Amino acid sequence: MLGAIIGDYVGSAYEFSNTHDYAFPMITGESSITDDSIMAIATMDAILQGKPYGERFRYWGNKYPHPKGGYGGSFAAWLRSDDPQPYRSFGNGAAMRVSPVGWAFPTLDETLSEAQKSAACTHNHPEGIKGAQAVAAAIFLARNGNDKSSVKRYIEKEFGYNLSRRLSDIRPAYGFNETCQGTVPEAITCYLESSGFEDAIRLAVSLGGDSDTLACITGAIAEADHTCEIPTQVMDAAFSTLPTELQAIVEQFYAAFKIYSYGKF
Repeated sequence: MLGAIIGDYVGSAYEFSNTHDYAFPMITGESSITDDSIMAIATMDAILQGKPYGERFRYWGNKYPHPKGGYGGSFAAWLRSDDPQPYRSFGNGAAMRVSPVGWAFPTLDETLSEAQKSAACTHNHPEGIKGAQAVAAAIFLARNGNDKSSVKRYIEKEFGYNLSRRLSDIRPAYGFNETCQGTVPEAITCYLESSGFEDAIRLAVSLGGDSDTLACITGAIAEADHTCEIPTQVMDAAFSTLPTELQAIVEQFYAAFKIYSYGKF
């Protein structure tokens, strides 16, 4: 989704050089898409074609084997394997690629089931599946008009994440963390505290840590909140960095599920 792609693009410049400055430049010479965007688009492609998630992850991951930042070691080995099997990961990769699932299915039960499938081909640890389901559920709820307090209550009740911490409490001790359990609650909290799309992205990136993935997840949820307006300049900058064939998949997905809220397509 565009929100995820924008978050990835903006956060990529700060992943290995964290900033805590809220007023950071959103577009820099270092800004680019990473594996987060490629795998989110692979999820779109799987849904559009009705193909297994893992098959599409492998297709696009092997077609674009060297994205900025690279793939995690275990995922890269899975991409190259002759016999790819899930490897009990609870990394945040399960959560950063799941956003299309939150838009594509008509019920929350279907959304949770598909999120589980999208995670389990690699990230079949309970925390990996939980992270993907929590993000997909937050997107589903937000796009269907549930307010932030409702999203917070549901995620806390169903997934046990603590979403009552303030970012000001999290920030001092927060560091680089590539797990679902160390990324997903923080990303959702960035959305919950935000006043709009740009604010959500700025909160996520300035938190530090795995900034591209934090902002990818936060942006995906913020996009689904119809009170949020995506800045055109950064949307165009992020989208233009995608290879043409990946742009086409995004366009097809938005058309297929009648997502026209932001006037991009």
